Amino acid sequence: MIIQNSKIKIKNLGFTLIELLVVISIIGILASLTLVSYTGAQKQTRDTQRRSDLNQYRNALENYASANSGLYPVSISSISDLCGEGNPLDTSFIASCPVDPLNTEDYAYGFFSSAGGDAYLIYGGLETGGFWEICSNGKSGKIAIEPSSSTCGL
Repeated sequence: MIIQNSKIKIKNLGFTLIELLVVISIIGILASLTLVSYTGAQKQTRDTQRRSDLNQYRNALENYASANSGLYPVSISSISDLCGEGNPLDTSFIASCPVDPLNTEDYAYGFFSSAGGDAYLIYGGLETGGFWEICSNGKSGKIAIEPSSSTCGL
């Protein structure tokens, strides 16, 4: 009886180092792309909240004008001076003062009023760039530069 040497092929069942590195790098790239798009979505969400806050102020100003012979508050230097106890937009016109979604010091809503109290402009900066403005004449929208008292014809 003749016995031949038979070669048994043993197949490696693991991954090579290069295969593992390629997979890890692909996962890293996909994770970074996801985080970048998620950050942009968060900025847009906060900007939507800011526009909603400005609409709350608009509603409160219109309610104030209805109760005060059609006139808006005058001689107010900022929108934060409008809101809260003892201010023109007390709890009878707005339930609570809106707070910026980031709660940072570098963000503020702006307010301008005409000398006679017959018009106003409220605005806020957007994280995605530009400003959102609302005028008493019904005009509202995104603009590129910070509004001034002349923007709405005040």
